[in-house]
Amino acid sequence: MSIELNHTIVRARDKKVSAEFIGRILGVEVSPQWGPFVPVQLSNAVTLDFMDVEGEIPSQHYAFLVTEEEFDGIFQRIKDSGEEFYADPGFRRPGEINHNDGGRGVYFRDPDGHSMEAITRPYGG
Repeated sequence: MSIELNHTIVRARDKKVSAEFIGRILGVEVSPQWGPFVPVQLSNAVTLDFMDVEGEIPSQHYAFLVTEEEFDGIFQRIKDSGEEFYADPGFRRPGEINHNDGGRGVYFRDPDGHSMEAITRPYGG
């Protein structure tokens, strides 16, 4: 049996704003709204389905495994956007990236406070 993640719902105050933010940073296309969702399709066929919710939004963590070239673009778009970025998941090392497992990694927050991470090597790799 082959089990794969197909999609995950990302709670947002404004699904369109949040989907467009992550699409712009990652350099991927945002799909048209489908039902209550604004999907962002990733290259491994997983979609991030952004959905509006009311009230408090608990912070979730989303990590994206990217190539070195993709990281360069993502990191540049983070810097160009003026968003704060960090080297660590606790957001205690601002303005830095990490070099864990011989790769590069960066953490940043989306408009709803979700912790986003781009890495070039899987942990333990």
